[in-house]
Amino acid sequence: MRYIDTLKEGMRISEVYLCKSRQIAQTKAGKDYGNLVLQDKTGTIDSKIWDLNSPGIGSFDAMDYVYVDADVTMFQGNHQLNIRRIRRADEGEYSPQDYLPVSAKDIDSMYDQLLEFVRSIRNPYLNRLAASFFVDDAEFARAFRFHSAAKSVHHGFVGGLLEHTLSVVGICSYLANHYPELNRDLLISAAMFHDIGKMKELSALPENDYTDDGQLLGHIVIGAEMVNDHIREIAGFPKKLRTELLHCILAHHGELEFGSPKKPALLEALALSFADNMDAKLETMIEAIRSGGDNAGWLGYNRFLETNLRRTSE
Repeated sequence: MRYIDTLKEGMRISEVYLCKSRQIAQTKAGKDYGNLVLQDKTGTIDSKIWDLNSPGIGSFDAMDYVYVDADVTMFQGNHQLNIRRIRRADEGEYSPQDYLPVSAKDIDSMYDQLLEFVRSIRNPYLNRLAASFFVDDAEFARAFRFHSAAKSVHHGFVGGLLEHTLSVVGICSYLANHYPELNRDLLISAAMFHDIGKMKELSALPENDYTDDGQLLGHIVIGAEMVNDHIREIAGFPKKLRTELLHCILAHHGELEFGSPKKPALLEALALSFADNMDAKLETMIEAIRSGGDNAGWLGYNRFLETNLRRTSE
């Protein structure tokens, strides 16, 4: 199988991919064309069907596995497929495990590292709260290890939520050591919980799309509710500590225009928002560079980072 991350400009391929999305768009001249995103475990690639009336264009839907004949081209620094023929793939032509993007890091090892951080929390109430999710709840732990952290922007793969959470926790641990004014237990706990709402905001892979709760409430509110539900089960949990922890979760996007119901009012909330933003933006840029293949020049404009991107020279 030719995986997406191995495709080169000028190739002609005949392969099966997962059709992540399918839309009908129009050229400037008003002609309809197919706008697809195809996926395998190494990533996604934008794909076009310029002639929808071609006899080689069969019937298929989003989330179908599709067999394509296509040419690999470059557009704005990224690989793209120009599809000549496409049809729904038959059973036996593909193995589903080839089409789920997976973290390049070992998931078991990452989860063990996260548990080390859980054990490092000295405050008995925060330690008990973290353990109630990551140690005691086997179903939560399994789903957390599998889930992605985003639909498409960053960490959108199996283990992505775990990888992102562990990275943010690690950054927060460094900040707590560098700035002794920070309450380490509060900051580490908030970092562990900051994105757990994504488990209900996004459906499981391979669909990995927004649920009704995700569209109507968003992961920040959902995550705060999940944490608050567990706090109610811990006798004597301090009210002020509960409020400070929930504030950190609610403010972790930093600005109201970025979806936070509150702006950071605590030192720990501010530190968490910086750590989350740092990891998200760096991973977004890393994934954009990877998608550029061997292109050593400018990779084009990235709408998430709002700038043109280029690899660092050796």
